Amino acid sequence: MSEIHETIEKAQEGEHSQYFNRRIALLIAVLALFLSFSETLGKSAQTEAIGANVESSDLWAFFQAKSVRLTQINTAQKQIDAWKKTAARYDSEPSTGEGRKELAERAKEAEERRDLALAKYHHYELASAAFQVGIVLASAAVITGIVALAWFGGALGIVGLGLTALGLFAPHAVHLIAVL
Repeated sequence: MSEIHETIEKAQEGEHSQYFNRRIALLIAVLALFLSFSETLGKSAQTEAIGANVESSDLWAFFQAKSVRLTQINTAQKQIDAWKKTAARYDSEPSTGEGRKELAERAKEAEERRDLALAKYHHYELASAAFQVGIVLASAAVITGIVALAWFGGALGIVGLGLTALGLFAPHAVHLIAVL
């Protein structure tokens, strides 16, 4: 008899357990529904906040631009004469050498110095290459015993000396010959 009683109790517990599980499942479903509402409303509010932030930022930027323009116009009306004097000074200022005319002259002089330095540089680079190849050939002559390599290396050394002399004393000479 106690077995029957235990079986009935287990059956009642099973029914109670199924009923309890159904109620929990229903609670989870309702919570999930409210979660989806909350998430949707939250995203909508976030999008609206971003849009309103952009709009307010744009309006403040427009406000600031108008303020700057207003200040510029007010200042410009008072500064026209001073600006005309400044413009004349910008065009030519012999006392400091920093007017447009003086700066143009200084820039042309700097370009000439640059062109001279580049002409020298090209000769020195070619001279360096000649010396380097000459050194390699002379070294190879020592290793191989081929005398012609030493002669050719020496000849490249003379070419290097010539290019160095051109760089020192007549850096534009080769360029002038090419132009003629």
